[in-house]
Amino acid sequence: MSELNFAAIGINHAHIYGQVDCLKRAGARFVAFHAPEDDLAKVFAERYPEAKRLADPRAILEDPSIAIVVTAAIPGDRAAIALEAMRHGKDVLTDKPGMTTFAQLDEIKRVQQETGRIFSVLYSEHFEVPAAVEAGNLIAKGAIGQVVNTVGLGPHSLRLNNRPDWFFTRNRYGGILCDIASHQFEQFLFFSDAMDGEVVSASVHNRGNPHRPGLQDVGDAHIRTERTTGYVRVDWFTPEGLPTWGDGRLTILGTEGYIELRKYVDIAGRPGENHLFLVDKKGVRHVDCSAVDMPFGRQFLDDVRNRTETAMPQERCYNAMKMALTAQAMAEKGTEWQQ
Repeated sequence: MSELNFAAIGINHAHIYGQVDCLKRAGARFVAFHAPEDDLAKVFAERYPEAKRLADPRAILEDPSIAIVVTAAIPGDRAAIALEAMRHGKDVLTDKPGMTTFAQLDEIKRVQQETGRIFSVLYSEHFEVPAAVEAGNLIAKGAIGQVVNTVGLGPHSLRLNNRPDWFFTRNRYGGILCDIASHQFEQFLFFSDAMDGEVVSASVHNRGNPHRPGLQDVGDAHIRTERTTGYVRVDWFTPEGLPTWGDGRLTILGTEGYIELRKYVDIAGRPGENHLFLVDKKGVRHVDCSAVDMPFGRQFLDDVRNRTETAMPQERCYNAMKMALTAQAMAEKGTEWQQ
C-alpha cells in the first residue's frame, strides 16, 4: 500500500482539481474518473491524461486496486457516491459540503462505522490555504495565547453566466450555510481546539437576486463552544472590481494577541495571496505564507495506509457538517426555503 491509486466520481465543481492535485502532490496515482458530462470531462481529461474516463462508475467501485474515491459531484449527490464507495471498501475524500441533509449525515456515519472506511471532507479554505495552515502552526506554539473568538468571512463571486442550473436549486446545493459556510464551521472548531460546537443563531436571505428564487446570496451565524465564540458570514456579493473571486478573511482572537488572515488578496496593496498579520505584545508583523508546507494530502494518505486520523479527526469532520446543517435549518425556519 505504499503507492495508492485513486479515482474520481463526479467532477461538477471545480474543487475537484484541488482534490486531485492534493493527492497527487502527496504521491498517490490518479488512475480513472467517471463523469457523464462530456464538456466537463473533455477539459478534465486534458488536465489529467493519465486518468482513464470510464462510462460506468461501477468499474471504479469494483476495482480492488483503487483505494480512494474523490468526488466533487453536485452537492446533493455526494452522499450517495460516498456511501457506495465505502460499501465497496474505498476510503472517501469529498468536496464540501459532504452532504446536504441530516439523513445523509446519519447514513454516512452509520456506514463509515460499519465498514471502517475513512470519510473525509477536503475543506480547501483551511487545508489548501497556506496562511490558514500557518495560523494553526503559530497558535500551537502559543503565539496569541488561548483562542477565545473567531470571525470567518467567506465572500464569493457569483458570475451568473458561468453557473449551472443546479447551483440555483436549493435541494441540489444545500443552502449557503451548508455549502460555503461549512468551511468556516470547520475552521472555528479547529482553531477552538474543539470537536463540536453549538449554533446560537443563523439567517439566510436572497437580497440581490430575486430572479433566482432558489439562491441564498447571504447568510450568517453565531456559534460557540465552552471556551470560544464565533461569527460566520458568507455571501455572493464580491464586487467585479476585486481581482480575485473573494476576499476570504479570518480573524482569530487570543488572550495574548490576534491573527488576521487575508487569504486571497490584500486590498491594502501587497501582491499575491496568503497574507497573515500577527499582533501581539511585541508589535505588528506581516507574514508571507506562500511557501508554507500543506501536509493534509500526505497525512490523509498515511491515514489510509495506517487507519489513523491525523489529517482530520473523523468526529470533527462530521460535526463541522452537523453545525452547517443545523445553521441551515435554523436559518430557514419559517422561510420559503423551509423543507
